[in-house]
Amino acid sequence: MQAIIEEKKALKFGKKKLYINGELVEGSANETSFVTCPHDNEPIAEVALATLEDTKRALDAAQEGFKVWSKLPLEERLEWINKLRNKLLENSDLLREAVSNEMGKTWDATGEDITSITDSLKFYSDEMRVKSNFEIEDRAGTHTHRMVYQPLGVVTAFLAWNFPLLNLGFKLGPALAAGCSIVIKASESSSVSSLIIAELAHEIGFPKGVITVLFGNRQNVGIPLCESTIPRLVTMIGSTFTAQKLIEQSVKTSIKRYSMECGGNAPFILFEDGNMEDALGITTAIKFGGNAGQVCVAPNRLFIQEGVYTEFVDRLVANAKATKLGFGKENKPDMGPLANNAQVKSVEKFVAQCVEQGGKILAGGKTLEGPGCYFEPTVIVMDNPKAPILQHEVFGPVCVILKFNTKEEVIAYANDSDAGLASYVFTANNDLADEVAMELEFGEVQQNGVRYDINLPHLGVKNSGISMDCSKYALDDYLILKRVSKKI
Repeated sequence: MQAIIEEKKALKFGKKKLYINGELVEGSANETSFVTCPHDNEPIAEVALATLEDTKRALDAAQEGFKVWSKLPLEERLEWINKLRNKLLENSDLLREAVSNEMGKTWDATGEDITSITDSLKFYSDEMRVKSNFEIEDRAGTHTHRMVYQPLGVVTAFLAWNFPLLNLGFKLGPALAAGCSIVIKASESSSVSSLIIAELAHEIGFPKGVITVLFGNRQNVGIPLCESTIPRLVTMIGSTFTAQKLIEQSVKTSIKRYSMECGGNAPFILFEDGNMEDALGITTAIKFGGNAGQVCVAPNRLFIQEGVYTEFVDRLVANAKATKLGFGKENKPDMGPLANNAQVKSVEKFVAQCVEQGGKILAGGKTLEGPGCYFEPTVIVMDNPKAPILQHEVFGPVCVILKFNTKEEVIAYANDSDAGLASYVFTANNDLADEVAMELEFGEVQQNGVRYDINLPHLGVKNSGISMDCSKYALDDYLILKRVSKKI
């Protein structure tokens, strides 16, 4: 027993509690789980697990918290949000350390997480200040009609593991600004940073029940959060399969709103006149960069026009082989490990199936020996754009490259997917770029570069999502638009 106690004392982030009704609490069954660092698979934190009773109590508290939070004057609400934001900024290094250790990200890559959540809190506060009620003219002249924005209610948010704080920010910002309370289901493999947010909220005395952070299994947390009639919005960042399950579970008891950002299968199209340097730089940065290709908008199927195919392949192979793998702020690696052993197995399976279906590995393709979750930056060329494996998103440092000749051909290849999140096109011909953008069946088209920001809508079509994250438009998911008509 003493050895176990000593091991817990040595955990980098110690023991983390649940955050329910404004208090940091143990799970009522005193069950815990360990979060490990994918660099060496060593535990970094012990996390309390919620029981079914804990989840029910959390939902009741969120309902009561909503009653208070939604009635606060807007400026008072925004003062609390700004107080939380300032607390996060004061503790940015701690939060970045948590993301780096729970995800294996390079230090530079963790900056996007903390910037995203603090930007979101400010952006949606500013948006609520300008979100105004309005009137609709009565055609008969007998009534007045006021349209009034009001907070929707309790929100349940399911977070993906790849960007722990960015994903949280995309939900927390609009929910709090709109006047909603939010119950956050942190991911099993990257819960530490979310629970540190809970600790910081508790430290400043954030109003009770407005923010809840839970961690636990599907039966005790996931399903009850969906099946309860308390939540008015179920929102998620994750896979299409997970979104389907959440909708299936939640619709059994009540009609709810949904905001789901699901998986992608991004086509990356480089025409012969496209900027080779930019195309290579973006591919290398996203696929072999600080998040090890674990990005929903990462180029997944690279279509390269015949005239520049050989040069692009050769140079991308060189970039893959030159990528420095490692962990830690001082080491300054280009790419860290995958998030966990399950991800390693998933990427290994994807690569094996690529080879089975005609792919040829030109760089990488293997898991590194050792205790960590490192997978080599990998380049695979294929001849068959109809290969079944191309219907699957690989969440890892793997580029699959195919050759094309004509615009019509590549658009057909690109659209041959159930997913429709991000897409990329590189060409010096502006007319061609716009033609391709209009024909691609994707919610986002990046032309000759890549740009994301909290004010830009992030959305998918087909099986890649319902509604959107980011931008002023996302705020509407958290608000009711009520009509008040009065006879003159």
